[in-house]
Amino acid sequence: MPDIKVYTLLVELGRRDGDGLPDDATGGAMLIYAAGQDEAEAVRETVAILKQADLNPIEVTGHGSLDERLAEGHEIPGEERALMQRALDENAVIVAQSEPLFGGDTLSEDDWAYSG
Repeated sequence: MPDIKVYTLLVELGRRDGDGLPDDATGGAMLIYAAGQDEAEAVRETVAILKQADLNPIEVTGHGSLDERLAEGHEIPGEERALMQRALDENAVIVAQSEPLFGGDTLSEDDWAYSG
């Protein structure tokens, strides 16, 4: 059985009744750490959980596992590593950051806490 790893995912959300986003938001975005045997499993689990929470995930961008990110030269601060460890320990999906998007907002990786 493959080892479980934690993957960094950036999820773009569309609107859905009851999604909890501000009325004037056009969607939202979430930075997520998700455990899985591979990135595809982490994405599937994340999408399923977000849908159960009445959210509307429309695009998921994977940024790799901790080891892959370190190999790419990403600096990963302790707080981020702690959230990743929690996702691993609990075999869970952890929302690290969530932001509503408005009108002309675009989803830019520069806006997120992780150093991607």
